[in-house]
Amino acid sequence: MTEFKRLLKDGWLYALVFSVLFAGIGLVVPMDWLIALSIVSILLMATTFYQAGSFVYLAAAAVGLSWLVNANGWSLNFGLFEFEGTAFAYEWLVPVALIAGALVFAEGKMINKAAADAASPRLHKSGRGLKAAAYLSKRLWLLPILLVVPGTVIDSYAPYWPQLPIGETSFSLILFPFVFGFLGRSQRTLPVYLYPLVGKAVSTLGIGIIVVGLAALLWQPLAAVALAAGVIGRIAITIHFALKERSGNYAVTPQSQGVMIVDVLPGSPADKMGLLRGEVIRKVNGIAISNESELYEAIQVNAAHCRLEVLDHNLEVRLRQHVIFRHDHHRLGLLVVN
Repeated sequence: MTEFKRLLKDGWLYALVFSVLFAGIGLVVPMDWLIALSIVSILLMATTFYQAGSFVYLAAAAVGLSWLVNANGWSLNFGLFEFEGTAFAYEWLVPVALIAGALVFAEGKMINKAAADAASPRLHKSGRGLKAAAYLSKRLWLLPILLVVPGTVIDSYAPYWPQLPIGETSFSLILFPFVFGFLGRSQRTLPVYLYPLVGKAVSTLGIGIIVVGLAALLWQPLAAVALAAGVIGRIAITIHFALKERSGNYAVTPQSQGVMIVDVLPGSPADKMGLLRGEVIRKVNGIAISNESELYEAIQVNAAHCRLEVLDHNLEVRLRQHVIFRHDHHRLGLLVVN
């Protein structure tokens, strides 16, 4: 249920803004492209292969699938509708490129906002054979956005669906659920510092796709350039940060003086004390510690009132304290390496 709430919570504002923009501007997309997009999105969710979850990948894959089905004369019957693909045309590729750019921009913003919180620790062995931690962040987002589609297409499936006549052409509005995902791994950099950088790079890419997509209003072939550049750029961002994180030392490793925090259980005493991943607990109740056993032995010196001396990310010492109640987590809610 927590994951389901996050599925909608992070992106509802973008969904509202994009619905107003896309419908207001009148970005018309073919229904068959939306069907193709639904197919690739369902495959993404079923396989949980979120490495390919960026929306620019999904949009480009839907364009390719729709063209492939149409070019070969294939037909897929889904009961309520039949998928026959769409002939490739720059006319509808322009709005697809603009929508892809907008959603890639939103993707970057949500990576910045939520990817670090979603990071889950995985214990590994460092080059020296000691325990170390890497973090895996895996998220899926859903944005229900209002879109404009040709009215004649909707009419064949839903004859009574409201239509908007514009000149000699009619259009319909539908609420379409756009889905995209993210998967990232951090070991050299703490998630709280890594994912804002990733998010910024992805949002910048989204702006670039939008700019080229707008230029395609003057010369339509640029729409294909926007999508292709978006796919290449997103792959480059993924490779750049993956190589960077796989080189160098682990950020979370055992310390000679104190124990390093790998993760903090939400709502636990450690969380209430404001302890963070990557911080080092140096002293507990005035007693210097060097491993997990000494940590919990020192807590028993004053089990009802825990006082910690912590070395933060800026290598500055700060003091934290908390009254331990009977119902609180018996291990403070900490995962550490030592």
